[in-house]
Amino acid sequence: MLNKYILGKTGWIELITGCMFAGKTEEFIRRLRRHSYAKRRVVAFKPSIDDRYSESKIFSHNGSQLQSYPVKSSADILAKIIEIEKDGEFIDVIGIDELQFLDLDIVDLTQKLADEGKIVIVNGLDKDFKCEPFQNVDRLLVQAEYVDKLSAICHNCGANASRTQRIVNGKPASASEPVILVSGKERYEARCRHCYIKPK
Repeated sequence: MLNKYILGKTGWIELITGCMFAGKTEEFIRRLRRHSYAKRRVVAFKPSIDDRYSESKIFSHNGSQLQSYPVKSSADILAKIIEIEKDGEFIDVIGIDELQFLDLDIVDLTQKLADEGKIVIVNGLDKDFKCEPFQNVDRLLVQAEYVDKLSAICHNCGANASRTQRIVNGKPASASEPVILVSGKERYEARCRHCYIKPK
């Protein structure tokens, strides 16, 4: 039997992307809460590698927070969804935070979930600190029904920023640095096209 959501043409992907400090997570949380207010069943996931503020909550830089399930892979997400829905309780909306930190199978999973009638809302950085496309986000860009690219304010000049500058020991990180780095030794700045310094 087809569920009511497929019959009602529900099921799509929303991608929120942009550089750091653009308000992606804040917008992500706002959208998920909006669905909660409408009495839809909402479940959120975050990569367990991102434990900067909390192991189980999604935090925006301005302090907004949302309860979530920490996961290591797309397989973990699917397993948790199956576990929640095993008693016949359908999840209406699935949120996935920091898409770029998950494995490459996550794009296929978001497609599968949307095909099943779920609203899938994801966020992630569009470019890494080298100004190159970030994994998963680049592929999902062409699959999502709705894409919002947010900008920040340049840390240097105050113009619209679309790039993320990684700073290590007070200087732009070198190109040899790993793309994904979770440590306290670096910091990030939003930069415009003209203030961004390409790593060498």
